[in-house]
Amino acid sequence: MKRLFLFITILLISISVVTAQDVAILRYDGGGDWYANPTSVPNLIKFANKNIHTVINEKPKTVTTNSPELFNYPIVFMTGHGNVFFDEDAVENLRDYLISGGFLHISDNYGIDVYIRREMKKVFPELEFQEIPYTHPIYHQAYDFKKIPKIHEHDNKPAQGFGIFYKGKLVVFYDYQCDLSDGWEDLEMHHDPPEIREQALKMGANIIYYSFTN
Repeated sequence: MKRLFLFITILLISISVVTAQDVAILRYDGGGDWYANPTSVPNLIKFANKNIHTVINEKPKTVTTNSPELFNYPIVFMTGHGNVFFDEDAVENLRDYLISGGFLHISDNYGIDVYIRREMKKVFPELEFQEIPYTHPIYHQAYDFKKIPKIHEHDNKPAQGFGIFYKGKLVVFYDYQCDLSDGWEDLEMHHDPPEIREQALKMGANIIYYSFTN
């Protein structure tokens, strides 16, 4: 009887244990500050785990563009202000990752636009960034958005969400002129109003939810 009780207890524990998923920050070459906004992704993970019930390890990993470990993560996050460079190995690896079910979120931290458009053209020479219509499901996951949140002002331009669609599927989400990842950072970093930070975190949670379920 004791053995049976022990077996049932172990079985119940094993069923109840859910393995936490890892996500990663993309480390790229070129000299740009891939490490910008160090508190942003950890804060987004905490928000998503609490509010949309994901089970993600709170400390994100770091992965390089040409590493086979890239395929371990359902979503990778990328940001920065400066130059980005993908060599041939990185181009091939990132393309394989994205067409195999991976997802890349790029947050324009002001200054990355010209470089990321150039390098992503290497990854998908046959495709272009397209502005994502607000009818797209990524804006209507856990939270509904009629427009992408604008966190910081740079060039007096509207915030936009661009995407790369491979065979009709969104594989890259690029927030431009809105600084989503700034909005995820600790409050004392930018002193954004609570409602602005909340909108940024909700949009980030949508991106995670979409990447996990699509």
